[in-house]
Amino acid sequence: MSEIKVDTIGPRVDNGTLTIGASGDTVNIAGTAGTGFPTPTSGIAASAIDSGTIATARLGSGTASSSTFLRGDQTYAAAGSDFGSTYFCANRTSDETFTNATYGKLGMNNEIADPGSNYDTSNYRYTIPTTGKYFFYLMGNFDSGSNSQMNSVLFSIRKNNSSHELESNISLASNPGRNAGMTLNGVLSLTAGDYVEAWANANDASGNPTFKANSVFGAAGSANQWGGWRIA
Repeated sequence: MSEIKVDTIGPRVDNGTLTIGASGDTVNIAGTAGTGFPTPTSGIAASAIDSGTIATARLGSGTASSSTFLRGDQTYAAAGSDFGSTYFCANRTSDETFTNATYGKLGMNNEIADPGSNYDTSNYRYTIPTTGKYFFYLMGNFDSGSNSQMNSVLFSIRKNNSSHELESNISLASNPGRNAGMTLNGVLSLTAGDYVEAWANANDASGNPTFKANSVFGAAGSANQWGGWRIA
């Protein structure tokens, strides 16, 4: 093996092209850093890249844009999240009469907030926009219309109108009253496209349980509300 030591190698013509080797040759360049190399395919340490812009396609897979970011798994994903729109709350602004001792859907027909437009005020259901875990709450008050008539109230949040996913109840059987107010809250794991509804079952000795819109203080819609938001 021959070795030639020089300080500078240049093309025969100034500003010309210097070619080292020929097609098919393997050219080894010792050392770990340098300047002025053409765009490499491999073998250059990241610390040696001190100028220019790296093509986004070299950083990760997916589509890079002003609305995406590069995740830790080297894929581009939409910037932010949908947490800002996956919530709702609604109430009822007029009294609603229920069939005694029978489950019925609570007619929460007034949207208070629903940025994702996922709550339907005609069938009183919230359709899940994104798979995840959701926190729900429900509050309301039933009135029998007279003293010593209200025996019990059950609240339920149903999924797809097929199962009671969350339930709570209050029993006044040993000492019936006129009103029964209660709350229900909890977390559910749901899939996009599922829907949830608020249901209730009131047992009133007078046979005329009424879901109240206003509190005893008279504020419109203050006696009831239900809603939820995605937490994970």
